[in-house]
Amino acid sequence: MSSSESDPSEPLDVSSRSVVVAVVASTFFVGFGGGVIFPILPNLGEVLGISAFMVGVILAANRWTRLVANAPAGVLVDRIGTRKPFIAGLAIEGVATFGYVVALLASHPSMWFLPDAPEAWFVLARVLWGIGSALVFATAYTITADVSDSGSRGTSMGIVRAGITFGFPAGLVLGGLVSETYGNAEAFVLAAAFAGLASIIAYFVVPETHVEGSDSSVKPWDLELTLPALTVGLVNFGLYFAYIGVLFSTLVLYLQAEALTISTTMFGYGIEYGEQGTSGVLMAVSVLAGAIFTISGGVLSDSVGARMPVLVLFLVTACVGFGVLTLAPSFWYVVLACALIGAGQGGIGGPLTALLADLTVEERMGRAMGTNNVLGDVGGGLGPLVALPFAEVVGFQAMYALSAIIPLLAGVILVAGVYSHTGSLSPTVEESAI
Repeated sequence: MSSSESDPSEPLDVSSRSVVVAVVASTFFVGFGGGVIFPILPNLGEVLGISAFMVGVILAANRWTRLVANAPAGVLVDRIGTRKPFIAGLAIEGVATFGYVVALLASHPSMWFLPDAPEAWFVLARVLWGIGSALVFATAYTITADVSDSGSRGTSMGIVRAGITFGFPAGLVLGGLVSETYGNAEAFVLAAAFAGLASIIAYFVVPETHVEGSDSSVKPWDLELTLPALTVGLVNFGLYFAYIGVLFSTLVLYLQAEALTISTTMFGYGIEYGEQGTSGVLMAVSVLAGAIFTISGGVLSDSVGARMPVLVLFLVTACVGFGVLTLAPSFWYVVLACALIGAGQGGIGGPLTALLADLTVEERMGRAMGTNNVLGDVGGGLGPLVALPFAEVVGFQAMYALSAIIPLLAGVILVAGVYSHTGSLSPTVEESAI
């Protein structure tokens, strides 16, 4: 009998495909907590006495936390492997999701022993979420890179990214619809329960996959500063700034300003939702489109044998989506815009992380993902802080029009960086692989 069979702390002996499936399932379930807060908090802010700026701080707190946590997470992966950080990250995200419940209950008279400061509890929960997600993101993609080769890496990365992405819209729907039907606390409790399930799946299935490095230090500034890592990271910065930072943090307020909601006159099923429920559905549509095209983009980049044509195609798609949102004359154009933006964002995800893995030596992949996540989180964290006050000053249309430029700038950076490193505008997978 092998040690893995006799030791219950070790996972089952599983194939590479099963490992990818387990990573997908774990990140899907824990992803509920990432999306559940977006449809609830912007409207909840007025009820709890939280200012628009503070709402932006809460929504962005996890990403600012990851600015400090991403690099240590990446180094930790290269140093001790992927299994323990992955499981720990999932567990921390579960605790953070339950923290939203504490934030809501803190002001209740029966909870006299808790400080009545909901904004502080929400910030603490988001900080914990940032720590957990830094560990999960660094490990999930590194595990996938470890168990796949260059010919299938785009597909595998796309599938894992889709798992992460699908969990987010499920959380958006959970936050929007369940909160309106049953209550905000109930939505948060359900999301926390699914996060616990994610930890259980990872504990019993996901094995150690990574080669341990020789580094003994774990520092927030220990990043991978190679040209490929910085190029991919800057593209990630722009995409998260526009998508999570701008679109997701302002959509519920945009719908409120334009009086656009889902009603019985549109669907004929006897249902009607306010801005929270409608924004949850729209964000779910966007992220679901992204998840579908994440897989398609990864498969397409493997089939074509090159990442760049696929990446440029989906960057243009995201640009068009923001253009449609800027000019949207009716609710259905907003639906189309959200779907296009999501498709563009998602289609980029698989090929972009595959490109990073192609251009990075295995021993430095944890650090490379840490750099990529740091820059993405700068964009995602800066977005809400800028977008919410900016929309109040110049209006939503002007803000969305400016956001349409961001994917184009990201494309210029991507092409310039890849050409400088490889000498080709569109290197093949074989030319890129290290």
